[in-house]
Amino acid sequence: MTLDIMMPFYGRPDQFRIAVESVLAQSNDSWRLTIIDDVYPDREPALWAEGLRDERVIVVRNEKNLGVGGNFRRAVDLMTEKYGVIMGCDDLMRPGFVDRVVRLTTQFPEAAVIQPGVAVIDDEGNSTRPLADWVKDHYRPRGKGARSLSGQYLAASISAGNWAYFPSLVWSTGVLKELGFRPGLEVALDLDLLLRIVASGGSFVIDDEIVFDYRRHSGSVSAFTAVDGTRFREEREVLQAAADTFARLGWATAAQKARNHTSSRLNALSVLPRAMRSASSAERRSLVSHIFGRA
Repeated sequence: MTLDIMMPFYGRPDQFRIAVESVLAQSNDSWRLTIIDDVYPDREPALWAEGLRDERVIVVRNEKNLGVGGNFRRAVDLMTEKYGVIMGCDDLMRPGFVDRVVRLTTQFPEAAVIQPGVAVIDDEGNSTRPLADWVKDHYRPRGKGARSLSGQYLAASISAGNWAYFPSLVWSTGVLKELGFRPGLEVALDLDLLLRIVASGGSFVIDDEIVFDYRRHSGSVSAFTAVDGTRFREEREVLQAAADTFARLGWATAAQKARNHTSSRLNALSVLPRAMRSASSAERRSLVSHIFGRA
């Protein structure tokens, strides 16, 4: 098997280089890296990647800036292998990432999504564990080693609190192309897709072996969209749609978890003090509405 590693790029060149180098350092060579330059103003980072002269590294440049969601959908279009990951251009693969993924896809060939073990780092690459990651760990299904989950239990778990780390997820390319990222979403598109995969009968594999470093920093898209309320408006829309779907499936517990969206509301509460200082009155009202569960 060859793992399709897709890396949409629009960010800090220094972190981008480290991310690419982490792929090059894999102990297992069964990978291909496709860098998708979303018309970054400085051509130097892409030229640096092209200058690596590594046939496993492909650089493509979009004709126009597609934005976050559009570039993710572009990544899906370019996937050709059976499994793929859409890696952040500031995250890091540990040397054993690809090797562990190969083992997991062999052990669980029917998996729609694989969540490898993840550690969290800050802007400087130091280990960190802010509140958001404590919350993810709280909602993450308990167990040891690699295990497969599906059905209402999985749906309820993700609806209560999205514990997945999107840039580390390994996707079945067939499932990803069939269901796709929903147009119109920029922040909650991963949550939406995960919930639709569960509703369609897909299984998730969760593994405890840490092979990926997820970079958490204040300059992320999710950090900005949390303050202005965009993130929570999208999450509320996605979870309400999921609740309706789960109800039709007879998954009453999962439907209730999605309707309550407790973790999302508590997250909105945590950013309200910052929004009171920097957001507009309309953005503050949007946050308050989300916190109290009003559409």
